[in-house]
Amino acid sequence: MGPPAADDDLVRELYRRYRRPLLAYAMRAVGGDHQRAEDIVQETLLRAWRNADALHPEHAGPWLYTVAKNLVISGYRRQSARATEIPMEGSDALRAEHPDEFDRVLQGWQIAEAMRCLSRDHRTVIVELFYRRRTVSEAAAVLGIPPGTVKSRSFYALRALRDALEERGVTEP
Repeated sequence: MGPPAADDDLVRELYRRYRRPLLAYAMRAVGGDHQRAEDIVQETLLRAWRNADALHPEHAGPWLYTVAKNLVISGYRRQSARATEIPMEGSDALRAEHPDEFDRVLQGWQIAEAMRCLSRDHRTVIVELFYRRRTVSEAAAVLGIPPGTVKSRSFYALRALRDALEERGVTEP
């Protein structure tokens, strides 16, 4: 492990960046049990501190969400192993209505990370066309470039994005 002060600084930065989104994720996963969600976030950050030498604040999101998901699952298993309890409203068991929430969040992190590898021009075209859902003409007007340039940049941007995702093992070649 690195120097203790550096590890503490890392955890402070992770807390600042990820506490709220992790807490929101954990709250959904445990059916709104705030105390249990807080415990999951604290345990996740404790594990981050223990693994500080392998983490970087800008790239730790997927790792943190994986740890939180595993904590939710192991807590659910522990609860299932106990004697049968009388179910109460607001049960903290995993909610079936959001089974793919973690995968969606993780995919978003992976795409955001891959987008950082693109040039600024490619990134802005992707954002305008696919995130802001503008037409080619609308994107061209907003960016102040001809529609043909938008089409060309989007073609090469999507190719570069696909390559960046393949390098990370997210998609297959």
